[in-house]
Amino acid sequence: MTRSLLARALSCPWPPPLWGRPLALHLPAHGRGRGLVPELAGLLRQPPGCWDLPELPAIGGPLEPTGAVAEAQRACAELLGAERCWFGVNGASGLLQAALLALAPPGSRVLLPRNLHRSLLHACVLGRLRPVLFNLPFDPASGLWRPPDAPWLERVLAEALAQGPLAAAVLVSPTYQGFAADLAALAPLVHGAGLPLLVDQAHGRGEALAAGADLVVLSCQKAGGGLAQSAALLAQGPLHEPAAIARSLLWLQTSSPSALLLASAEAALRHGCSAAGRARRRRAEAVAARVDRRCAGLGLPLLSTQDPLRLVLHTAALGINGLEADRWLVEQGVIAELPEPGALTFCLGEVPPAGVERRLPRALAALARQLGGQALPPFSPPPLPLVAEPELELERAWRAPARELALREAAGHLAAEPLCPYPPGIPLLVPGERIDAARADWLAGEALRWPGQIADTVKVVAS
Repeated sequence: MTRSLLARALSCPWPPPLWGRPLALHLPAHGRGRGLVPELAGLLRQPPGCWDLPELPAIGGPLEPTGAVAEAQRACAELLGAERCWFGVNGASGLLQAALLALAPPGSRVLLPRNLHRSLLHACVLGRLRPVLFNLPFDPASGLWRPPDAPWLERVLAEALAQGPLAAAVLVSPTYQGFAADLAALAPLVHGAGLPLLVDQAHGRGEALAAGADLVVLSCQKAGGGLAQSAALLAQGPLHEPAAIARSLLWLQTSSPSALLLASAEAALRHGCSAAGRARRRRAEAVAARVDRRCAGLGLPLLSTQDPLRLVLHTAALGINGLEADRWLVEQGVIAELPEPGALTFCLGEVPPAGVERRLPRALAALARQLGGQALPPFSPPPLPLVAEPELELERAWRAPARELALREAAGHLAAEPLCPYPPGIPLLVPGERIDAARADWLAGEALRWPGQIADTVKVVAS
């Protein structure tokens, strides 16, 4: 009999490592339990299923004015410096969608960065919103997008507003790899244009609030010790309507939220703000600093980011595609979080695995010896304008009859679906965009760099 999904999940799915137990450096950040916040770990040690509770009057739910959940949301809002907090059980994805729908009425234009998570595109479809996509600074050495600075965003806002009014703006900070924008410099520009600012801070800890963001979405499993799918939406200031957020949550969140995931959100947020949580993070950052120093001593190229718990190996500088590096490391029992053509990102978590200071640098040095060579040539930036809107409405293009073409034959056609390697879930092509010759050639090149992640064909709107 085939083993059940649960049995497979509880056993290690990777080959036996050469150096003992697998070195799990991937999300959720709790690392298969080692970094769960103590209160949540204690709850999971109770008799199985005792925490699987409905919205009893004493418990309530995220949209109820009374009960334990309402009290916990108010307490977490105060701890994080927000005016309001809503817990979510559909991950950061569901809360990003609810936030955007609350800010933008149907038919309005919303300013979104090219490194948006695909869940925001889904929100545009659900809310009949018009995405206005802006390009980002590009690092040709690593092939990674970087956050915009103030002059860049000023140009973006000016060009986008010259083409019509906007309802809201979105920024991603920090990115999956840990690159953070100077939100304190960017938020006033957005507000100066009369727009509310939503920050996708799924990989952050709520710092965007102090910088002036109106709505902030956190993932309790990406930068804390919570379970997957537990998340929080924080709000402040006059540029949002709490009733509109509640209405969007009503549309998108389940009517039977998991008490376990609600408890996970509260426990992760409270612990992160506590003295014990801050001390735990300091210890993790000290471990990360030692890993960095050992890697540097071995001549391993690391990219500098603003998140000390995300280690990013610059594989292109070693002459290795990051996806190839990931496959090789998996065979050695080292499991990274995010392979990309020019880089490989490891998530150390707030309780890094035992032995990581010794094992990870040694494994990466072996990788460099085994597969390394001359540095890869610079990556070509995507041939995109600073600001662009899909030529055909997003929802119409996505629902339209489609046909499949080779990427290099797609020039002149309208995309009928996103082209999106996962992870990180960032679309390289958005439905309704016209694919010109330069874009078709670039996408074909990207497919070669993402073997197994990007098909060499694309669906286009049937003419």
